[in-house]
Amino acid sequence: MSRPILEVIALTAEDAIAARAGGADRLELVTDMAAEGLTPARETFAAVRAAVDIPIRVMLRPAGGFSAGDARTLDALRAQAQLLRAEGADEFVLGFLDEAGQPDLTAIGALLDVIYGCRWTFHRAIDRASDRGGLRKALAELPGLDTYLTAGASSGVDAGLAVLRTEAARSAAGEPGYGARILVGGGLRLEHTAQLRTARIDAFHIGGAARPHGWDAPVDANAVRVWRTALSC
Repeated sequence: MSRPILEVIALTAEDAIAARAGGADRLELVTDMAAEGLTPARETFAAVRAAVDIPIRVMLRPAGGFSAGDARTLDALRAQAQLLRAEGADEFVLGFLDEAGQPDLTAIGALLDVIYGCRWTFHRAIDRASDRGGLRKALAELPGLDTYLTAGASSGVDAGLAVLRTEAARSAAGEPGYGARILVGGGLRLEHTAQLRTARIDAFHIGGAARPHGWDAPVDANAVRVWRTALSC
């Protein structure tokens, strides 16, 4: 298996520099972790892009939860995406559900019109979906989708390990809807990684684990380095 991907949540250029120094392969750029990560400002992306040379996936999310909001909110999010693209962003993170827990294909399609040609991650909305297998099949042909950020369960990796192993096996078997890479995040701990790698999962996402002093403190390069070392064994 090739070197696993380590993605780290960044809020600022300072975070990005520390994550890169610790061995991160990619950043997920967000703002407002009190709402579990919203769309950052264009200026923040520009500062991060100037600071590091690793890929940056930019969150497109208007509020906490997994709804795209009303038409006005969605239009505002599309405008933010256009500004970010104009600044050079070419990788994104998004994902919306309707009230029934099904993928909101209208909202997702509206954003894909703006970010067409970009690679993107469907984030942990999959862990709140009423039918995660059905969601995968519904999204399978959407352009640019190459990753699912998932814990396997809404409560986190502890509860989702069996689902993650099953989905990895279905991906390895080439089942329709399972072509996108599994990026594990959400309550992920170092002790999970051995069995996940045994299941041939090769992408890992950390947020709080890179911040031993909490979200009010920046990313700690040494904390990231611990993960990079563990994943490289």
